[in-house]
Amino acid sequence: MHKLLLVEDDARLAQLVTEYLTAYEFSVDVVTRGDEALQRYRELSPDVVVLDLMLPGLDGMVVCRQLRELGDVPILILTAREDSYDEVSGLEQGADDFVNKPVQPRVLLARLRALMRRAQNRSAPDTGVLAFGALSIFTNDRSVTWRGQPCVLSNTEYKLLLVLAEAAGTVLSRDALLKKMRGIEFDGLDRSIDNCISKLRRKFDDAESEKIKTVWGEGYLFSPSAWA
Repeated sequence: MHKLLLVEDDARLAQLVTEYLTAYEFSVDVVTRGDEALQRYRELSPDVVVLDLMLPGLDGMVVCRQLRELGDVPILILTAREDSYDEVSGLEQGADDFVNKPVQPRVLLARLRALMRRAQNRSAPDTGVLAFGALSIFTNDRSVTWRGQPCVLSNTEYKLLLVLAEAAGTVLSRDALLKKMRGIEFDGLDRSIDNCISKLRRKFDDAESEKIKTVWGEGYLFSPSAWA
């Protein structure tokens, strides 16, 4: 059984999530207050945490940051808030994924399984492979596969994809991307990053910009859970 800590004050939702996930080898422990989450985390040592943002006692963002300070447990934020600022803020506080309510139970299950696979990959010895769902980046020979098939990328496309993937869940500005790729600063006019992002989106069926998100005014974010 996988131990899951659910921090959620909506009793009906907590019950539905518990009943569904229990059928898929999850042992769900529910906490209804943010200020009780850390103590329960220490007692339970869960394999994954599902965390609401709007909680009594202590805000979910604060809980997320404090949980991340305690360890590398996968954290999925599940919230009714739809502001993109909250998603970016949650990821910056240490969350691994962000899902808006309402969510289909099977989608939540898939997201949790993906988070746990990535956690296992992080703890495994370095094999020269970055894997996100159906995407695999092989750093030894600079090759990429997508849905089991080789994906041909230019040198620039590969470098950009690798930089984004290595910082999965973190917003990178154009300036940061250019510095990592070429060692130069963004002059406010260079559109090479934007053009390359567009090419990557086409190659990876990302017409809705879910895999590589645009965070207006800040940069780009590689969403680790969107590559199924």
